[in-house]
Amino acid sequence: MNHGYKPLIAGVGMVPFSKPGKSDSWDQMGEAAARAALQDANVPYEDIEVAHVGYVYADSTAAQSALYNVGLTGIPIINVNNNCSSGSTALYLACQAIAAGTADVALALGFEQMIPGKLGLVFEDRKRTLDRLTTRLGELLQQDTQGSLDAPRFFGAAGLEHHRKYGTPAETFAGVSVKARRHAANNPHAVFRAALTTEEVLTSPALFGMLTRYQACAPTCGAAAAVVVSSEYAKRHSLKGVVEVAGQAMTTDTSATFENLIGLVGADMTRKAAEQVYQQAGVGPEDIQVVELHDCFTTAEVVFSEALGLCAEGGFAKYAADGDNTYGGRHVVNPSGGLLAKGHPLGATGLAQTYELVQQLRGSADRRQVPNVRNALAHNTGLGGATIVTMLRT
Repeated sequence: MNHGYKPLIAGVGMVPFSKPGKSDSWDQMGEAAARAALQDANVPYEDIEVAHVGYVYADSTAAQSALYNVGLTGIPIINVNNNCSSGSTALYLACQAIAAGTADVALALGFEQMIPGKLGLVFEDRKRTLDRLTTRLGELLQQDTQGSLDAPRFFGAAGLEHHRKYGTPAETFAGVSVKARRHAANNPHAVFRAALTTEEVLTSPALFGMLTRYQACAPTCGAAAAVVVSSEYAKRHSLKGVVEVAGQAMTTDTSATFENLIGLVGADMTRKAAEQVYQQAGVGPEDIQVVELHDCFTTAEVVFSEALGLCAEGGFAKYAADGDNTYGGRHVVNPSGGLLAKGHPLGATGLAQTYELVQQLRGSADRRQVPNVRNALAHNTGLGGATIVTMLRT
C-alpha cells in the first residue's frame, strides 16, 4: 500500500442477507447498501469521486445501474469481478485511490443476487477459467474428479490432505459450522441462525471427502458498502467513528499454489498477503482480537487460520479445542457467523466482513461485541485466484 495518504473507513452499510428468491433485486440491494454507508459516514454522494463495485453474476455496467439510483454525478464507476473476492477487491481499489492521492472520497460497493443450487457456468461455449486448477486437482488426487462440483471438491480435497498430514479429525471440521451458527445467532443480518450440533453436521448429506452439506456455505443474496476517505477529508469534515486501514495486501497465485491440495484453495496467497499486512501495520496475529475469515467451507477456516498465523501449521485442532477461535479465546473468528452462517453473496462478502469489523472496532456490535478490540483482520479469497487481507484499527 502507498503510505502517502492514509485510507480511513468513514462509514459502512449492509442489507440483511437472504436466501435466493427472498431478496430485492440486485440494484435495489446495491442502492440500499450504498445509501446506508453514506448515511453512516455522514458523507453526501456528491462528494464521492470514484466508485468501485464488485459482483460476479450480473451483466456489465451493473454497477452504474445500481449507483444511478443514488445519484447521477458523472464520476468514474468501475465494475469489479474477481470471483469470491470481488467485494474486497473493490475495497482494495478504493483504498488505493485514497493512498495514491487521486481521490479524497471513494465508495466500495458489492452485491449479488444468486439462484438456488450449485454455482454454474454463465458461458458454456468456451474454456473454463478454472481449468488449470481443476486439472492439477485431478493430478494430485490421482483420480477423475470431473463429475464432482468444483468448489466442494477443491475444499474437500484440502480437508483430506490436512487430515492425512496432521490427523485433524472430522469432528474438528464439523465444529467450525457449530461455532458459526452459535455466533450467527446474535447477528440480525445472518441467514442461518438456528443452532447445529456436531452430530447434525457430520450426518448431513456428503459432498466430497470429509465435507458434508452443513459444512458448506449456501448461495445467498445481499449487498454491503464502505465509504473510504483521506485523513485530510475526515479532519476537514470532523467525521466521527472513522476506522484506519492500517495494512492491506492483494495477492494472486504463485507456483507454490499448485504444489499441493491446500495450496490450490489459496493457502499460499493468504500467507503472503498476511505477511505483507502484518509488516505494514506493525503488528502480528498475537495482537489481533477479531477476525472475519473466508470460511466458504469448514475446511477453509482450518486452512486459512493456519495460513494467517492465528495458530501453528497443523495446530488448528488444538486451537479450536482450546476455544481460542471464539469468545474468551485468543481471537474471535467470524463473530458475524461467517460465510457458513451469515451467507456468501459473492460480490458482497468482503464488504460484509468490513461492515462487521467496523462495528467491532466502534464497540457497536451489540451481542456480538468482542471486548477491547484494537486490531481487526479481514480475509477474503477467490479461486482462480485472488486474496485480499486487510488490517483495520481505531
